[in-house]
Amino acid sequence: MNTNHDPRSIPELLKTFANDLTTLLRQEMRLARTETSEKVSEMTGAVGLLAGAAVLAIPGLVLLLEAFAAMFVANGMQEHWALLLVSVFALVLGAILFLVGYGRIRGTNLAPDRTLHQIRRDAQVAKEQVK
Repeated sequence: MNTNHDPRSIPELLKTFANDLTTLLRQEMRLARTETSEKVSEMTGAVGLLAGAAVLAIPGLVLLLEAFAAMFVANGMQEHWALLLVSVFALVLGAILFLVGYGRIRGTNLAPDRTLHQIRRDAQVAKEQVK
């Protein structure tokens, strides 16, 4: 049987424990802030690219849709039906793109995953040390 005797008193051990715990919590908070900042930067860049793409693509899309409607009219379709058909197509395509984009910008993507993993690991180690 190996009995390790720490020469420190219980108050000293508690003080060391409190200091270590405070340091650990500060480091975890710093990691969470850094990770969250990185994720917000990624999302900001993605939103900027989406906005730029929309500004450039909208006029081209309008002209393309007008060309499709004109093509249908030239092939004998009544103008109001051609415009309705092209409009419905554009709305369906827009809804699909919106849902895909929305799925990529969910709030869960902003969670500080590495920090949460580290906190879980620290809690597990602490549980093992208490046993």
